[in-house]
Amino acid sequence: MTTTRIGSISKACCSSCDDIIYQMNPLTDDDSQRLFYKRIFPHGSNCPAELELVSREILKKCGGVPLAIITIASILARNGQDLQIEPKYHWDNILGSIGRGLTEGGSAKDMQRILSFSYYDLPSHLKTCLLYLSIFPEDFEIRRDRLIWMWIAEGFVQGGEQETGLFELGESYFDELANRNLIQPVDVDATGSAEACCVHDMVLDLLCSLSSEQNFATIVDGTHQSNLISHRKSRRLSFQNSMSEPTNHRVDTTSMPQVRSIVLFRTNIDLIQTISCFQVLRVLDLEGCDLGRNHHSIDLRHIENLLHLRYLGLRGTSVRELPVEI
Repeated sequence: MTTTRIGSISKACCSSCDDIIYQMNPLTDDDSQRLFYKRIFPHGSNCPAELELVSREILKKCGGVPLAIITIASILARNGQDLQIEPKYHWDNILGSIGRGLTEGGSAKDMQRILSFSYYDLPSHLKTCLLYLSIFPEDFEIRRDRLIWMWIAEGFVQGGEQETGLFELGESYFDELANRNLIQPVDVDATGSAEACCVHDMVLDLLCSLSSEQNFATIVDGTHQSNLISHRKSRRLSFQNSMSEPTNHRVDTTSMPQVRSIVLFRTNIDLIQTISCFQVLRVLDLEGCDLGRNHHSIDLRHIENLLHLRYLGLRGTSVRELPVEI
């Protein structure tokens, strides 16, 4: 079974005239309301009478799209212990901000506008942590521990109470993003703790767009035909897909003095000419790269010169031992 948001792709996947394309229909008004209220009133309480009209108007603009409904409901849901309902003026403000929404057959851009409310509703530290997810490829399963340690290495997790360690604080960030339905928990155990997470493709589209606007991260994709990758202001580099011709995709490390994170996803690692040029590098994640087979591609001894390095990911790289210099 293949799922896609693009109609032409679904047609291209049909190998015979017997194949069937199933077009997902929007939720009915009743189903939309049930989903909306279940997120805002988790204990089965009814919607107050003064909020019924505005809730119906909000749902109209969500157009029966589950992701849009959950996104808006997560903003309106109170997460504090008092379980109080957001005041009506806050609901009215949300309704006014959505614009025409998805009621007129809105595009992906309209959906992004709705999703952006959840991003801008976040406190500043969670905005940064969420944006960091833009460095991961689409449909990638992100291990929770890996993500939290990368956040810590970047300095995104700070200022916890004395008895709360940085990792525990990072876990609370992860849980809050999951609670707001901005990440999707994976492999949840009996205690409710997730081993990993993934990001809905439309949320990832939004994060990549925001990341590009804010110069937060640069995605180096092997499908692009640029001959020289040089971004003087780049702060994070994510190498994705298979870039098997390094001579056609050179990375000018001397022109990128501000890079703080480099992440490679099963990519030919000889794209990086001289790793030691990244003097302020905090995160170097080579997880999944076969360094055993490509042992001449990168000299790990140069890592000793990275004085600010806080995270070195070598899981699944076939590295048996580290050089004594490290």
